[in-house]
Amino acid sequence: MSPVLVFGVISGYFLLLILISYLTSRKSDSMTFYTGNRESPWFLVAFGMVGASLSGVTFISVPGEVGNTNWNYLQLVMGNMVGYAVIALVLIPLFYKLNLISIYEYLKSRFGSRSYVSGATIFLISQTIGASFRLFLAATVLQLAFFESFGVPFYGSVFATMVLIWLYTFKSGIKTIVWTDTLQTTFLLAAVVISILVIAGHLNKGGWELLELISKNEKSTIWVWDGNSGQNFFKMFAAGIFITIAMNGLDQNVMQKNLTCRNKAEAQKNVFWFSLSFFFSNLLFLALGVLLYYYASVNGLVLPTATDELFPSLALNEFGTLAGIVFLLGITAAAFSSADSALTALTTSFCIDIINLPEKKHINQDRTRLLIHIGFTFLVFFTIVVFNELNDRSVVSAVFKAAGFTYGPLLGLFVFGLTNRTTIKDRFVPFVCVLSPIMSFILDQNSAKWFDGYQFGFEILLVNGTFTYLGLWMLAKK
Repeated sequence: MSPVLVFGVISGYFLLLILISYLTSRKSDSMTFYTGNRESPWFLVAFGMVGASLSGVTFISVPGEVGNTNWNYLQLVMGNMVGYAVIALVLIPLFYKLNLISIYEYLKSRFGSRSYVSGATIFLISQTIGASFRLFLAATVLQLAFFESFGVPFYGSVFATMVLIWLYTFKSGIKTIVWTDTLQTTFLLAAVVISILVIAGHLNKGGWELLELISKNEKSTIWVWDGNSGQNFFKMFAAGIFITIAMNGLDQNVMQKNLTCRNKAEAQKNVFWFSLSFFFSNLLFLALGVLLYYYASVNGLVLPTATDELFPSLALNEFGTLAGIVFLLGITAAAFSSADSALTALTTSFCIDIINLPEKKHINQDRTRLLIHIGFTFLVFFTIVVFNELNDRSVVSAVFKAAGFTYGPLLGLFVFGLTNRTTIKDRFVPFVCVLSPIMSFILDQNSAKWFDGYQFGFEILLVNGTFTYLGLWMLAKK
């Protein structure tokens, strides 16, 4: 694709985001950044959250992963649906009842200040690494497709990207994010649908023929019953439940959007409708994966070594200009829908949980929040640059996986708090929150050797949360 055309597409996209930011930032006050003044229409939040939840990792990786594990991923998504029901029926009522801005304020009222700061710190570390990793993958694609043609180094393109994200989020924060997420979800899903239609055109297949091709393809196999496999149904289903609860229900990035709805009932309605949209969106990605591999097979194309490169390679080089444009819009939307909300959530958590900014009436709150927002923008930028300097995707993936272990303590803290009334020795909680992920990581690395070939999949999160729960029980006050 022509670099000039790519530049026009990306420039037009960002102009739309800036326009939305301008329109939503009028009549903003100091709380708009954190809560959107609790005026967001539930259906807007539900639709916008689809793009933020899928992210650039899903957009690139899920279609390519079909080549390795077929549709096994759908087993995890089925568990996700149950997890979202728990969020809607248990966590949403709790957070609205307590009128929280940051969900980690619950830990302070339930356990004490050390538990509160521990939970917020875990989120800040995990979200910084997670957002940086997701944006790193997308930035790599944009670098190859556009910036490299103009001789712009990788750090230059990432810096420009972070500045643009800051420009449309610094004023109204989560209020702007709710609206930009809607735009970005539209582009993301349109990219998948148009890609499927383009492939159908190349294959001369109609709608029913396409459905038959996908349903009968061996790569559409869903179920795995082998107990030692990391893709086993029961492992993935259970993991899907607890991953959703931990990484959505206990994640400020996601819950901050739910808490912008007008009331508890609308927030619950938002979660249920979002979960349905999320399920069918993943079906689209998996169907696209089957078609990508089928197309490559019938045309005798050499598959890329890395499965993550399959969709970008075919979209930019094989399917024509329209498919290339919608792919770039899709990957850009996927990357920014997760990165912009992550920056807003990081700023919110730091302001509320770490320095308690709203209570400090003697200082300029808008200016302080602005400086913190700038600080996190640079922190994510430098983290991405470090990822690039490592120059080893497997190392970066390992760092991202390690960050995922930190959600276990959050799961353990909230489950312990919600399932009993036991008080604990709050000052020792930080030690439990550090030891639980370390023990889980050691167990994960040695499970095949210690347990006769058994390999942990995503269910290691549940083990991690259990370690935390037991550790908190040991800290119970007599």
